[in-house]
Amino acid sequence: MWVGGVRVIVFDDDDRLLMIRQHHEDRDIWMVPGGGIEEGETAVETAVREMKEETNLDVEVGRMVWHVEEVDPSRPERGQRFVNFFLAKIVGGELKMGADPEFDSKHQRIREVRFVSQEEMQELENVFPPQLKDELWYLKYTDYVDNEVFRFREYI
Repeated sequence: MWVGGVRVIVFDDDDRLLMIRQHHEDRDIWMVPGGGIEEGETAVETAVREMKEETNLDVEVGRMVWHVEEVDPSRPERGQRFVNFFLAKIVGGELKMGADPEFDSKHQRIREVRFVSQEEMQELENVFPPQLKDELWYLKYTDYVDNEVFRFREYI
């Protein structure tokens, strides 16, 4: 059975990308905001909700940049997953670190929320997915021409 999620790609007026540092599996990971699609929700509704929960920002969701599917035979407990990456623009709110409502205050995963430049991103460790460091910036500056939306995350 497939489990779905979204990630939201937001740039500010200085061409910096909004990133979240979360703690997963005993390490910190940098990623764009997002989370799981809940029962009765569309992917776009999930993107709006997750942005508000994690960053306090209101967004207008635009085009999908990537659809990434994951099937990891070495970890069958994770099942089959897909994540849609959407572009969005800020339409309200004030940036501040939010919280995951599914966790109590002692078990929150979000550690930091901030905009980072392309140069700053190159210095970050554990960026997920890795194409945020290079391909996303190339796509941004070429107006997403020739973008291959469908992806399959491979496990070695």
